[in-house]
Amino acid sequence: MTAGVVVAGLLSGPAATARPAPEPPLTTMSVKSPPGGANVRVLLFYGSAAAGEESPVVNAGIEAIEKIGLSGPADQRFRTVATDDASVFTDETELGRYNAIVFLTGGGDILDPEQEAGLEAYMEAGGGFVGIHDAARAEPYSDWFTGLVGARPAASSPTAVQRAVVEVGDRQHPATRDLPVQWKRPDQWFNWAKNPSGSVHTVARVRESTYQPGDGKNGWDHPVSWCRDYDGGRSFYTGMGGTVSSYDETDFRAHLRGALLWTTRLVRADCKATITGNYKAERLTQPNQPGQNDQIGEPHGLVTAPDGRVLYIGRGGADSSQPVVTDWNNPDIGKGKGEIHVYDPRTKKVTLAGALTVFGNKGGGDELVKVEEGLLGIELDPRFEENGWVYLHYTPHSQINRETRMAERRVSRFTLDLATNKLDLGSEKVLLKWPVQIHSCCHAGGGMTWDSKGNLYIATGDNNSSRFSDGYSGNNPEPNYKGVSFADARRTAGNTHNLNGKILRIHPEADGTYTLPAGNLFTGQETDEGGGKTRGEIYVMGVRNPARIFVDKKTDILYAGWVGPDASAPSTTWGPAKYDTFAVITKASNRGWPYCMGNKQPYRDRNLPDPTKPLGWYDCDHPKNESPNNDGLVNLPPVTGNNIWYSPQGGAPDFPRDANGIPSYKQEESTYLLPWLKGGGQAAMNGPVYRYDATSASTVKWPSYWDGKWFVGDFYDADQPRNAVITDPKNHGEGGLPVHSESLKKIVPIGNDGIKNLMDWKFGPDGSLYVLDYGRGFFTSDAKSALWRVTYTGGGPTPAADQLARGAAQ
Repeated sequence: MTAGVVVAGLLSGPAATARPAPEPPLTTMSVKSPPGGANVRVLLFYGSAAAGEESPVVNAGIEAIEKIGLSGPADQRFRTVATDDASVFTDETELGRYNAIVFLTGGGDILDPEQEAGLEAYMEAGGGFVGIHDAARAEPYSDWFTGLVGARPAASSPTAVQRAVVEVGDRQHPATRDLPVQWKRPDQWFNWAKNPSGSVHTVARVRESTYQPGDGKNGWDHPVSWCRDYDGGRSFYTGMGGTVSSYDETDFRAHLRGALLWTTRLVRADCKATITGNYKAERLTQPNQPGQNDQIGEPHGLVTAPDGRVLYIGRGGADSSQPVVTDWNNPDIGKGKGEIHVYDPRTKKVTLAGALTVFGNKGGGDELVKVEEGLLGIELDPRFEENGWVYLHYTPHSQINRETRMAERRVSRFTLDLATNKLDLGSEKVLLKWPVQIHSCCHAGGGMTWDSKGNLYIATGDNNSSRFSDGYSGNNPEPNYKGVSFADARRTAGNTHNLNGKILRIHPEADGTYTLPAGNLFTGQETDEGGGKTRGEIYVMGVRNPARIFVDKKTDILYAGWVGPDASAPSTTWGPAKYDTFAVITKASNRGWPYCMGNKQPYRDRNLPDPTKPLGWYDCDHPKNESPNNDGLVNLPPVTGNNIWYSPQGGAPDFPRDANGIPSYKQEESTYLLPWLKGGGQAAMNGPVYRYDATSASTVKWPSYWDGKWFVGDFYDADQPRNAVITDPKNHGEGGLPVHSESLKKIVPIGNDGIKNLMDWKFGPDGSLYVLDYGRGFFTSDAKSALWRVTYTGGGPTPAADQLARGAAQ
C-alpha cells in the first residue's frame, strides 16, 4: 500500500497489503520524530466487525476526506489512503508513514491485541487520530481506546436522524473557528454513557432542546465534538457524521478539515483549555488572627493593579468577637470598619492599607435590623501606577442622622502610597454623594468599573426593603419612616431623579470633580408634565441590587448582574417569581425594576389607599411612575429586556401571553429558555469578560480559548450558575439570549473547602483569575473568608512548533 493510491480502487477490491500473520506486539515506534513527515499522508481505516456490504456512510466519508486533502492552500494539503485491513497496525514501517489515522469504522472488536498495541505505539510516538461517529463504538473492551475516543455511546441513544442546533463554543480551534456559533444540521445524535466534559476539550455541544434525545439524554452539557492530547499524540473525535448527507455539507467538511490539520501536525491548536486538571486553584490569604482583620475583612469586592497587586475590601462586618450595636439611641449604632487590603503576588504578603469608619455593622436579623451599607466598592484610577489614586464607594458613619435614619452614600478618591501600600485617609476628595435611607435594609449595590474613555460606572442598589411586597415587585408605597418610603422602589430604582437603583456614569477630573459624558440616559434638564426632574449621572435605571459590574474595554460594553426579589414561585395576581438577572448593556437604558423583569415580564401595580389590592399590569413599553413617592418623571423610558434571568425553577422562565401581552404566570405552562441555569437561594455575581494577551510572557494566563467570553456566576455554588457564555452581538444589546454556555465549576472549584460563596472575580494582568470567597456566615468575616487565585498550568498549543509537519510555526 502506498500513499496516493486511488481511494475508489480500495473500496471494493481486496484489502491492501494483506499480511499472512501479525507481527509481534509493538511497544515503541522506531522513529525519532513523530509519524509521517512533510509529505503529509492520512490513513482512512474503515474495518468493521459486522458482516455485509460497506456502509454508504463510510464511502461518503472516504470520498469527502480525499477531496478535503486535495483542496485548500497548497501547504495544507495531504494525500489519503483507505483500507479495511487491520494488519496495517502491526506494520511499524508502513504505519509510521502516516501523519494521522481516521477511524470511519463501525462498532465492534476490530483490532486484535497486537493491532491495538500497534495503534498505541503509533500514538505514543506522536501520531494523530480522528474518530468519526461510530468510531466511538469500536474496541468496546479496551479502556485505552475509550480514552482515545473520549466517551462511549449510551445504550439508549436515539437512532433517528434529527435536525438539531450545535453550539460551537470553541472559536479558536481550526475545526470550529469558521463555523456558525449556532450550527443547525441533521444527524444521528449519540447520548454518552459518561459525559467526557472536563477530561476532554469540548469544541462543540448539541442543544438537546432542539431535538428528542430520549431517556439517555445528557442534559444541557451534551458534548458532540472534542479533542485532547492523548498518550503522546493528538486525538480528535466528533459524534457527527452519522449520515451520508453530512459529508456533502460545506460546514461539516470544514469541521473535518480543521480536525485533520491539527492531528496531521499541519497547524497548532489548543486542546487543553477546558480540561479540569489543567487549572490550579490556590487560597492566597490565611485566616485572620483572633480579634483582627489582618488578612481580610467581610469580603465585598476586589480590583487588580497593572503591577499585579490585588486590592480588596471588607464591607464593615467584623468577626463574631466584635460588638454589634443595633440600638438607634446609641451614637455607635452600626459603626464598623471598612478595610482595604493589598495582596502582593511578589511577596505573597497581605498589607492592611487602611480602614474607613462606616455605617455597616448592625449584624443580621430582619429587614429593620440588618444593614447592607458600608464599604461597597473599589476601583483604581486608569493612571494608578503614576498617581496611586483609589476610588471607594461607601457610607461614612459620620454622616448618619439617627433622628431621620438617613445617611450619605459617597464615591471618594484617596491616594495610596505605592511604596508602602498604605492609604492616606486624609487625601479624600468626595466626587459624588447622595442620600440613602437606613431605617430598613437593603440593596446597596456597590460595584464600580471604567471604560476606555475614562468614564467611571457606579452601581447602586434600590435602597428598598424586600419585606412588604410578598417577594414580588418592590412597589408598596405605604411603609415609611418620617416621610421617607423604604418599601417602594419607585421612589428609587424607578425614579429618574434619584441615584439609587441605578448604574451611574461620570467622568472624574483631576481636581476631584466630575463631568457628565454624552450619551447618558438623561441630561439632567428634562421636565415632565408633572414637573419632575432627572439626574444626568444616570446611565442605567431600573436595577435592583447590582453588586458587580464590568466594562470590556475592547468594546466598551457594560456587563451587569443584579439580585432579584424573594418570591419562590410566579403569581397570577402579582407577576413573576424572583429573577436574578444578567445583562449586556450597549447603551443607556431602563432595565425594568420594579415594573418588569426578565424578557419584559410585567408586575402588577399597587398603590394607596390599599396596597394589598392589585391594580393593572405595568406596560413595559410605556412604563409610568405613578407612585406618591416619585419626584421624577412620570413617563419613563421603555424597558429593555435582559439577556439572562433565572428563578428557583430554572433558567429564563417564559409563559404564554394573552392578547395584551400579559404572561399567564401559571407554573405548569412555563418553559425554560436557558436550561443550564437554576436558582433557589440565589444572588447573581457578574464577572469579567476575559481578554487574552498574546504579548504577555505569563506562564499562568488562561488560554485564548476564553477570549471574549463573559463570566457569570452566583454567590451560591449548588445549582446556581458559574458559567462562561457567548452572546450574539447582533441582538445582545436588546436582550438576546446567550448562544452558548459552559460550566466553570470544576475549574473555579465549589464546595465547603473550595470557593463556595463567590463574592467577586476578576482577571489580573498576568491572565490569572482572582476570586473572593465571602465565607460561611453573613454580615461578618470568618475562617473561610479568603482571596483565591486560579491559574492555568496546561501549557501552550500542540504540537510543538518544531514538530509541525512542514516546519512553519503557526
